[in-house]
Amino acid sequence: MMPASESGPKTLGTLWMLNLEGFSLDGPAPRVTATFQRVDPEAAPLIAHAMELEDPAEVLQRFAGGKRCYIGNVEGMLATYGWVTFDEEWIGELHLRIRLAPGEAYIWNCATLPAYRGLRLYPALLGYMVNELHAEGMQRIWIGADADNLPSQKGMVLAGFQPVVDMVLDRALALRMTWVRGCPGVPEKFVEDARRALLGERYEAWRTALSLTSSSATVGQFG
Repeated sequence: MMPASESGPKTLGTLWMLNLEGFSLDGPAPRVTATFQRVDPEAAPLIAHAMELEDPAEVLQRFAGGKRCYIGNVEGMLATYGWVTFDEEWIGELHLRIRLAPGEAYIWNCATLPAYRGLRLYPALLGYMVNELHAEGMQRIWIGADADNLPSQKGMVLAGFQPVVDMVLDRALALRMTWVRGCPGVPEKFVEDARRALLGERYEAWRTALSLTSSSATVGQFG
């Protein structure tokens, strides 16, 4: 639960998803020759430098926790990178923790170094990661973005992702709280799966609150 301004609902960010059932995508091509690969802990100093970390301890900790890192090189230099988690991860953009079901992956902490931006390396990296995960049997991939991060959102669209739910800071039952709102045109099953992943044990409480709100509205209308 978080404080909100009095100006009304505020969208914090969006959770995007790519359903890999029947998936077929060559991947968006970058505007420069690039090579992509998955790296191991030996690359921790290189990744730490790209992430502007003083030492590789955090990177090594991520590898030790089962997280993966993929990179893209241009002329032998690291230009872009991204991480993948298979169990649970904190989404800074949405201020929530996502808990993944078997067969799901979450892509996060992707970045392109300033000198290489505008070359479509980010969507190309996403495409490479998606194809690698699909080949391993992953069924669904999630990714989050700030509401105002338009460059990231464009890259996600190019890589085949679709927005599933928005995280909205709003008033519900006289309280200020974070709300999960389905995006227009998204199948309800995907929206419900996103709510379960984001809300965890709070999902049933959310359903109960929604039911009580609907019941109160019905009584007010017909009572």
